[in-house]
Amino acid sequence: MSVSNYADLKKDLKRRMDSAVEVLKKEFGGLRTGRASASLLDPVVVDAYGSSMPLNQVGNVNVPEPRMITVQVWDKGMVKAVEKAIRDAGLGLNPAADGQTVRVPIPPLNEERRVELQKVAGKYAEQARVSVRNVRRDGMDGLKKLEKDGHISQDEHRQHEKEIQGLTDETIKRIDEALGHKEKEIIQV
Repeated sequence: MSVSNYADLKKDLKRRMDSAVEVLKKEFGGLRTGRASASLLDPVVVDAYGSSMPLNQVGNVNVPEPRMITVQVWDKGMVKAVEKAIRDAGLGLNPAADGQTVRVPIPPLNEERRVELQKVAGKYAEQARVSVRNVRRDGMDGLKKLEKDGHISQDEHRQHEKEIQGLTDETIKRIDEALGHKEKEIIQV
């Protein structure tokens, strides 16, 4: 990373840290809670027209009620393929075709599965924290290089180090808050 000034470095670090939080939220979206969510079917890929396509490219995914997801399949010939793709996706869901609509009831989670999901959520959060710490390390290395090349003084280096640490702490706090929110969602019956 060749950065000629601190402002560019800080902007890049913030973007990368925000990106780590966004990835975490996307991963959390795929974790099943007791409630239906359209994002639950995001990983489902359908064999359609000789290639693999994301589910949302063969039909509309809706959540008409808290424990039901429906997929309105556009092509009547694809209903069986959509049903099979959801069943084979490893999500523990059992879809049922009803005309051109595939209904996917969301079964309630048992206590054992809730604990398991909390552990998975914790692993996702830890991966995000590690990612943020790696970004911080890159930032500290960038500061050393800026000082070595004479772009900033030793005092500025120390000041910017504190700012980068503050940015890191703030981002990790956001990760922990997202984890806490997801854990509450998982526990909720």
